[in-house]
Amino acid sequence: MLRRLTVENYALIERLDMELDQHLNIITGETGAGKSILLGALGLLLGNKNDSGTIGDTSRSCVIEGIFDVAGYGLEELFERNDLDYEAQTVIRRMISPAGKSRAFVNDVPVQLAVLRELGAHLIDIHSQHQNQILADEAFRVRSLDTLAGSSEQVAAYAGVFGAMRAAERELQRMESEAEAMRRDEEWLRYQVAEFEAAQLRDGELAEAEGELSVLENADRIIEALTSLRNALDADQIGVLEQLAVAENTLAHLGDSYPRGAEMAARLHSVVSELKDIGASAADESDRIEADPERLQRLTDRVNMIYSMCQKHRVSTLGELMAVGDDLAARLNLIQHGDEALAAQRVKIETLRREASERASRIRRMREEASLRVSAGVAAMLVKLGMPEARFEVVVEDAGELLPTGGDRIRFMFTANGRMAPQPVERVASGGETSRVMLALKAMLAERSKLPTIIFDEIDTGVSGRIADAMGEIISSLAERMQVVDITHLPQVASKGDTHFVVYKEQGRTNIGRLDREHRVHEIAKMLSGSTITDAALSQASILLGGAGR
Repeated sequence: MLRRLTVENYALIERLDMELDQHLNIITGETGAGKSILLGALGLLLGNKNDSGTIGDTSRSCVIEGIFDVAGYGLEELFERNDLDYEAQTVIRRMISPAGKSRAFVNDVPVQLAVLRELGAHLIDIHSQHQNQILADEAFRVRSLDTLAGSSEQVAAYAGVFGAMRAAERELQRMESEAEAMRRDEEWLRYQVAEFEAAQLRDGELAEAEGELSVLENADRIIEALTSLRNALDADQIGVLEQLAVAENTLAHLGDSYPRGAEMAARLHSVVSELKDIGASAADESDRIEADPERLQRLTDRVNMIYSMCQKHRVSTLGELMAVGDDLAARLNLIQHGDEALAAQRVKIETLRREASERASRIRRMREEASLRVSAGVAAMLVKLGMPEARFEVVVEDAGELLPTGGDRIRFMFTANGRMAPQPVERVASGGETSRVMLALKAMLAERSKLPTIIFDEIDTGVSGRIADAMGEIISSLAERMQVVDITHLPQVASKGDTHFVVYKEQGRTNIGRLDREHRVHEIAKMLSGSTITDAALSQASILLGGAGR
């Protein structure tokens, strides 16, 4: 629950510091005094987006801080998931710089606004005046009934299956669209794949072919050069090998008369051996290489064909060309086996749809069972609120299709006159009747959801007199189980508070003060009689407070 709220330099608030009671906190004040500003500051603390009117004095930052008692509300996992140190007394701080930059902290650890919003959703429920109209929102009706039915976890599990089903349906549409496009290209693909199959491309063959082609194109010149080399080495008497062999032999026989001759002979022997090896290689190459016009033409045609295919498919290497061939073959194979893939996807969708339908049916049973309890509970509370003939019914209807929240549509039906058939509450309820229905629902929801704090912003709009007193009793009863902050214009409701704050303006600034009993009497008397406080109003205010035991 919210123990303390401090606001500095927010809109018309210079500084505000309020320590709240753990039960019923009443906030009153004249219209325009700044009660909505207070809620705006609290909204920022809970993760709402900043707007241009946040800062009062643009020379310094706006700071909003709340101290919350979170012990016993099962928030440890949320803190751990967000890498926050769990503390029973948690401090949340929001700072807005003059430049509009926002920073948020939980127990002095910087956090993103998404974390504030997630944490705030587990700490405070703010019910503003305009939310009375939320009865027209089916999402609210579904969410409310699921909370009261205890089916929220089942709905979350269903939503996971429903989401997977929708994703599978989108994938099927993509596959069908792609298959249709490929079928239009099937004949072209078959022709292209046949061309690649006929080409029988082999990795590395282009380099090999170009190397052999270069030799064949210059065969005559190569043979002539090799023959010339062989003649130079092996010609009788004038061949290099013959002459070097004679020189080697002569040097070797000089003996002791010329010792270096043996060394030179050995070196010549090595040279002669190398030249003999070169001669043998030249002989082998000249025997192997021959002018082959047919082979030359075949290789030329092969290389030209590969380059032509590269140009056609806009690639520059044989590897890229082969990759194109593999892709074309895969696309054709997908067409040929596409029906199998589509059938498998349809089976997947049907399996998910069947599971979603089964989950939706279980959720419906929980909702139908809860609808009876909710209908009776709200109707009973409406009787306490001065509507003895009112009927309220929660209707669970088969939507005829699967929706993100199940297979149902939820309607809240209402009539204030027992002789008339209930109609959708958003169509037939007056402002005061809507307020009473919302209070009854909120009271049931608050008890079920076990939120630490609920804030009512003039939920009692449109009621007065005895009904206002009954609303005050319900709100007071609710505050026995949780912290309630109620912003009200009704003295009957204000008198029920354990703590009473008044919002007022002073020198153009919004302030808030905590009232003692004497000042509470004057404040409630002013709510009863207006700006001129009469003795009768003071007496009535004292009676209200006395009757409430305040």
